[in-house]
Amino acid sequence: MRATKPATAIPAVALVAALILTGCGIGADEPVARTAPRELTGTIQLWHHYTDREAAVIQSVVRDFERLHPGLHVNVHSGQQDTKITQVVSSGGDVDVMLTNVNSTLGTLCKTMADLAPYMARDHVRAADFQGTFASATAFDDRRCSLPTTSDVYGLYYNKRLLGRAGYHDPPKTLDELGRMALKLTTYNPDGSIRTLGFDPLIGFGQNTSGTVSATSGARWMRGTEATTAASRQWHEILAWQRDLVKKIGYRKLKAFTAGLGDEWSANNPFQTGRIAMALDGEWRVAFVDEQAPHLDYGTAPFPVLAGSGQPYGGGYVSAADIGMSKQSGHKEAAWALVKFLTTNTGAAVKLANGLKNIPTLRRAADSPELEAGPQYRMFIEASKHPGANTSPITEIGATLVATMNDFWTTYQENGGNLDEGLRAVDTDINNALSLRRQK
Repeated sequence: MRATKPATAIPAVALVAALILTGCGIGADEPVARTAPRELTGTIQLWHHYTDREAAVIQSVVRDFERLHPGLHVNVHSGQQDTKITQVVSSGGDVDVMLTNVNSTLGTLCKTMADLAPYMARDHVRAADFQGTFASATAFDDRRCSLPTTSDVYGLYYNKRLLGRAGYHDPPKTLDELGRMALKLTTYNPDGSIRTLGFDPLIGFGQNTSGTVSATSGARWMRGTEATTAASRQWHEILAWQRDLVKKIGYRKLKAFTAGLGDEWSANNPFQTGRIAMALDGEWRVAFVDEQAPHLDYGTAPFPVLAGSGQPYGGGYVSAADIGMSKQSGHKEAAWALVKFLTTNTGAAVKLANGLKNIPTLRRAADSPELEAGPQYRMFIEASKHPGANTSPITEIGATLVATMNDFWTTYQENGGNLDEGLRAVDTDINNALSLRRQK
């Protein structure tokens, strides 16, 4: 799971195996020097999940850091998915600094990461320097094991030309409106197959996950330390809404149409080519459109909410890219210097946000005149500040939480069935995984 992109389906067994590894070789926090060293030398290892254009952005900011510390070199390991980083860190591999996704790894890695609180207190770094949602999400179990760098915020992308052709001038604000518009915007070939799709509701398509979609309803994942999705009215309603829309369009038609679409991260992205009129996606899509489909006439808006759910319109699902350092690092002062630079240096934060087209979590960067923020991108900045912005719980089982619901939902959207019974089984599976992890 890349921090700039939510998880594609990772087998739950692989995630659980990675979790078990985190019980090994944890080590203890070491005392922190009263003052930071004046000069840093040596080599440290940075691991992250970004690739291609985004990896080049990370490398550029790392070079800026190295220019400030000419005696220090950073070896960058790019394109390393979070599950791989988890395994390497937990098995004692050569990792000093790790940049991962808070929702998929923080709860699993926190015990293997150095406590940043003493370094922050010494160097006057405050949690209040970051937007509240992200500052709180990058701590776990009363331990400051990471800080936020940039964040993902999810919203609705819509094709203005296709909506206008169907008589719509504004994007939908509720899921019921989204469903009606999706049906009207969908066109068919003579053989009945889909030609243009208004909105693809399938879980597993693009950025559609149980985390991002359920955030529109305020659905409750946990009560205290236990999963209680079956007791949440919003979970029942959001799954019923999605299943109804899938049935109206046709599950087999949706699967056939989806199978013939271009790759999500290529210039053949179906929203960018006009095959899909509306899509749930993250703020980074703005950069992809600018590069791959510069003539596309599109808008962005907060994702519609479930009417009557209590979830206010205007926010959306958020997830921070967090950065921390391994307890086992032999270069903690140098590692902390890199962590601090990537999270609290305004110039670095702005450069990351401009290059990745992710939302800056540092308050000074979000307000910087150097931040490149056109109207489509600006919407996501405002959504990240909205009281309705929310995320899935950070737990000891990391991405297994969402993956467990994804597994159920992908079966339910095809076959239906007893929803209450299915959600109780999801709760049981999540609670069993939590219990197993807590025994380590």
